[in-house]
Amino acid sequence: MITNSYRYSVYMIRLCLCIGACLLAANTWAQTKSPQQTTEPPKQIAIPKNLRVVEEYKDDKGNLVRVIQYEQNHMRITETITRPPLPAINLHKPINGDTLNKDSVLVMVSKSKYRVEVYYKRKMVRSYIAVFGPRPLENKCREGDRCTPEGAFKIKSKNPASQYNKFMLLDYPNDSSVVRFNALKKSGDVPSGARMGGNVGIHGVWKGGDDMVEMGVGWTDGCVALKNKDIDELYSFVGVGTKVLIRK
Repeated sequence: MITNSYRYSVYMIRLCLCIGACLLAANTWAQTKSPQQTTEPPKQIAIPKNLRVVEEYKDDKGNLVRVIQYEQNHMRITETITRPPLPAINLHKPINGDTLNKDSVLVMVSKSKYRVEVYYKRKMVRSYIAVFGPRPLENKCREGDRCTPEGAFKIKSKNPASQYNKFMLLDYPNDSSVVRFNALKKSGDVPSGARMGGNVGIHGVWKGGDDMVEMGVGWTDGCVALKNKDIDELYSFVGVGTKVLIRK
């Protein structure tokens, strides 16, 4: 005769087995989730070599115009960078990042100015020289286009020991990015099989690579790159959740 006690024992065993299977599936998914969840660019970027300035002058608006050449991936590349003059305000006052309210910090990335500006309580406190990918004025459309996405983002995570000194991962793609990407697919502006990409952030350079930023070399795969001393300072100013606005 099967008692109620026996039925209850069988039920509890089946329930435990079911819970265990669910936990195992969840753990497997976590280990195989998309590389977009990592805090590093997915591969080592080819370092530009034999950098030289071909021409440099100021235009009638006071912008610095620089023509540079370098080799990357066995190709000779020529770039023309037009960089506006630095802001005519004092941005060298010492700041202790530990004392800042991270919720009052805004990072403004201007691709056309090659600048990353830091605002604290709506007042500009820093302006750094920045570089991007080979086509800095184009908005990111899909994975592999090496363009920097435009829009409002937040810092998702911070890595103090990156291959590029320090790395601050942005929450790209966010909801607005997904809406835009789906619209591009619907209009046929990107292939139907294209992916959005990810791992976009703000980082430094390899040791001895500050010249890549100073000269304006578009060497990244779509990230924002600063000189190492600048990324060290910016890293101390921001926290997870700090707002980052990227515009053309």
